Amino acid sequence: MVDAPPRILATPRAQALIARLTQRHGPLMFHQSGGCCDGSAPMCFPRGEFKTGGQDVLLGHVLGDVPVWIGAAQFAYWRHTQVTIDVVPGRGAGLSLESPEGMRFIVRSRVFTDRENAALEAAGEPLRGG
Repeated sequence: MVDAPPRILATPRAQALIARLTQRHGPLMFHQSGGCCDGSAPMCFPRGEFKTGGQDVLLGHVLGDVPVWIGAAQFAYWRHTQVTIDVVPGRGAGLSLESPEGMRFIVRSRVFTDRENAALEAAGEPLRGG
């Protein structure tokens, strides 16, 4: 059996920006909803500023301790993909902490292999908020 792969990763560029934002704002968290506009990008908040509930799924953590949450409806679509947080030049989402940096977080994804999907199923459902 294959070990379950992480559901969430971050590129080195995203990790560097997350580290700078952590120095400036303290512990952070991300939320990825399935909404349009700003809601379609991963949004970075001071940890606890965005209240998670039973309709939020914990994808995992980046940089060891930065939780990444996703709306349950969006998770239903993306459960078979590994999500990677990346960063590109541009204006971030209005409420997301990277906005004043002239950068914006985006997500990239790849479909898990059949073996990875089997390992994830064997590992059980991810935690939910609330």
